[in-house]
Amino acid sequence: MLSQELIATLSIALAKLMGGLLVVWLLGRIVLATAIRLTGKTTTTLDDFVIKTAHKALVPVFSMLVVNWAWEGIPYEGIGDAVVTALTSLVTTVVLVQAANRTLVRLLTSTFQRVVGTDDTSLEILTALKPMLRALVWVLGGVIYLQSLGVPLGALWALLSAGGIGAGLALQKPVAEFFEYIYILLDKPFRRGDFLHVGNSNTWAKVEQVGIHSTRLRSVDGELVVMTNSSLANQSLSNYTVMERRRRIYRFGVTYDTPPHVLKQIPAMVQTIVERVQDAEFDRCHFVEFGASSLDFELCYNIPTNDYVKALDAQQQVNVALVQMFAEQDIAFAFPTRTLYLNHPDQAGAANSTREPGQGE
Repeated sequence: MLSQELIATLSIALAKLMGGLLVVWLLGRIVLATAIRLTGKTTTTLDDFVIKTAHKALVPVFSMLVVNWAWEGIPYEGIGDAVVTALTSLVTTVVLVQAANRTLVRLLTSTFQRVVGTDDTSLEILTALKPMLRALVWVLGGVIYLQSLGVPLGALWALLSAGGIGAGLALQKPVAEFFEYIYILLDKPFRRGDFLHVGNSNTWAKVEQVGIHSTRLRSVDGELVVMTNSSLANQSLSNYTVMERRRRIYRFGVTYDTPPHVLKQIPAMVQTIVERVQDAEFDRCHFVEFGASSLDFELCYNIPTNDYVKALDAQQQVNVALVQMFAEQDIAFAFPTRTLYLNHPDQAGAANSTREPGQGE
């Protein structure tokens, strides 16, 4: 059975513990309420953040000091002292690491908002960097905690060094992909939703997701194309979403028997056609070349949109109107032909010609 003296000692220690914790809780509530009332008069949110962070850190620390103070009144030496000391160090370390994480994340966020801005890019970069920052702080906090307990860290540092070399070799490619991800977010060659043409792989696709390791593309045929950030960044990319206009340059040919005065009228006819199309801006049209089987004209016009379907609609209107006007003016489009001249012994200079139709342009 416990002696009366031990019971009295335990009662006093318990009273110290309960009373001390109650005082810490009350003071914490009073000080927090007073500080929030004072900081509410200011326009900045930094002082509110400091008060709340300090409250979350100091209350557990002072509570553990109360536990130590109450435990010191118990005349008992042994494993209990080690447990209380380890518990106090653990709680203090956890609280300080959490406070450091909140502070560093706040500084990182404010820095990015000031340097990069408050757009989606800065939010994506912060989302990628926050877990790494928190993990680093927790590792440092754990090492400091073990050192406070007197654990020999020489072997631990050697193990971490060897493991760090192995992890560095193993994580070389993932780390490279992560920095490529940061480069994509900062340089912004493309974003989610952009339509790309990937040169080397000849892929036409829409960006669905830009991840830390890879980027997911949805091709025009519907399949999902996954490419690592480094392989995608090392290829030539054409981003059709950010283009302000689409330029159309192509040729058409008329037959060699087209009269000269009609050849002079064709550029004006084509200009009239293009200007009638709502989403097309005429640039030029010229007679540029004597082809093998046609007199070639080159047409150039702009479509002020980045929508591929709208551009095709405008181009289709131009093409159909061109065919219709040429039919009305009795102008014939040329198609590949071959003419053979045969010299007969009885009729020198007589020639027969045959035409072989080919595919129209």
